[in-house]
Amino acid sequence: MPLPHTAALRSLGLAAMPLLFVALWSTGFIGAKFGLPHAEPFTFLFVRFVLTLMLLIPLVQLFNGGWPQGARLWAHIGVSGLLVHGAYLGGVFYGIYLGMPAGLAALLVGLQPLLTATLASPLLGERITATQWLGLALGLVGIGLVLGSKLDPGAALFQGFGFGALASILAALGGITLGTLYQKRYCTGMPLLSGTVVQYLAAGSLLGLGALLFEERSIDWSPTFLLTLAWLVLVLSISAILLLMALIRRGEASRVASLFYLVPPVTALQAWWLFDERLPLAGLIGMAVTIVGVVLAVRGKPAQSPPSRSR
Repeated sequence: MPLPHTAALRSLGLAAMPLLFVALWSTGFIGAKFGLPHAEPFTFLFVRFVLTLMLLIPLVQLFNGGWPQGARLWAHIGVSGLLVHGAYLGGVFYGIYLGMPAGLAALLVGLQPLLTATLASPLLGERITATQWLGLALGLVGIGLVLGSKLDPGAALFQGFGFGALASILAALGGITLGTLYQKRYCTGMPLLSGTVVQYLAAGSLLGLGALLFEERSIDWSPTFLLTLAWLVLVLSISAILLLMALIRRGEASRVASLFYLVPPVTALQAWWLFDERLPLAGLIGMAVTIVGVVLAVRGKPAQSPPSRSR
């Protein structure tokens, strides 16, 4: 029989798991900021996916997770991987590479639950409540305040980045949103671990092609880059996935989904501490309004597992 203090520590650890997952998730944007000065975005992601697959494939055998059944499911999982991992991570990394602040990038793609709730009505037949419509309106107002706070009338369109960076982040938002809807519609029988392998194979092939066609594929193998790459592979692409599996087995997936709105402010705090990224008062107010909008948009939705999103 476990000692009382041991049981209390175990309960505390289990309660902290969803928050730990979100804290790890938010560092993906910071990892991009650290690593991109040393490698082009598609090259960076291709190397990361190759290393991740080298570790994930043996884990599938170790945990005896099984593989997706049937070529049709493999194809659907591959398409979802192109959207959820290829378009999403490719857009995020390319946008940050072009100068988008990490905190702002996290806020924009953090609109995914709100946009998904909106598109689920015409695409999946899900009813949108009045609360969710209010969340959509608040989210748009908040984003307008954040982007408006970055306007520089006397210089470029936005301070520190241009339209290309914004378009890349919006492409990432579209990729993760459509990928989430596609995965929900066509990949319901996907095993989490082996399905993630299939998704990474598809996304890695796309990003490798992008690196081959559009980049010089040179890498500065500095200590900073190696440490960043190790963090992204071991902590995010491997540990976060295993933590997600543990949460789903304990019935905590819906709790994780509800905590995703914490990613933008956590990322913003990390970016402020590490890179001195700052938002003016209007931007901070806009971030708060956006987070409230996302919370309202996901409130009342049926509990479901979040998509397998890589970081």
